[in-house]
Amino acid sequence: MSSGPDLYLVCKSCGAEVSPYITECPYCGTRIQKRAPKLDRGGVPKASKKAKRSRPQLPRLRPNEIPGIRADRRAWAVWLLVLVPVIVTLAVKTHPEWLTDLTYGAGFDEPWRAFTGTLVYTAAGYEAVTLGAIALFGWLLEKRHGWWAPLLVYLVCGVGGAYVAAEVFDESIVRGANGAALGMLAAWTMRDVLGRRSGREDDSDLLGVLAIAAVLVLLPLATTEASGIAGIVGGVAGIVLGLVFARMRER
Repeated sequence: MSSGPDLYLVCKSCGAEVSPYITECPYCGTRIQKRAPKLDRGGVPKASKKAKRSRPQLPRLRPNEIPGIRADRRAWAVWLLVLVPVIVTLAVKTHPEWLTDLTYGAGFDEPWRAFTGTLVYTAAGYEAVTLGAIALFGWLLEKRHGWWAPLLVYLVCGVGGAYVAAEVFDESIVRGANGAALGMLAAWTMRDVLGRRSGREDDSDLLGVLAIAAVLVLLPLATTEASGIAGIVGGVAGIVLGLVFARMRER
């Protein structure tokens, strides 16, 4: 519905159709309206003050926000999960005796080692691949759900996978967080997998995700530090968490 004046007015006295921009009928002289609408320079009626007041006021832009585009919150939890293992690795290089104190495996009575063991790496290639996957898929999870999502996946898939490998399958050495990497990959991917099964299109490169998953699964063949059991447990737990995340509202 147009907010401008009518196309014409009808004189109540003589019934003639006249312009809406006049106040008196040119045929009979009868006064039609008290005041004619104003025109701006372009010939378009000016909006009334009441209409101007009714316009919604937009909030002030936040730092780094572009008009019309919501500014994404910076991810911090996932970078914590990446920087801490790097710092621990450098510390172990400086103090090699700390390696035994942080390593997890069968026979250790301290349950906290299940967490510290995921932070310890001695193979540079294993660390680079694992932390790279955690950084990528953890960042995507944090953008989608918030800071708590990558932390939860790390604890359940990484620490939980290491605990199962050492306590249930009696693996003597469990280092690194390949279980967390596979868990984050699976947790992030499940939404798009379910969406494609229901006919929803997205921009995700699932073939690339599958290639990364294959590399993570094959890591135990390249280094004895990586636990195959921890990786499998982490991946399965990540699928379960991904099914839960897929039903949750995204931020």
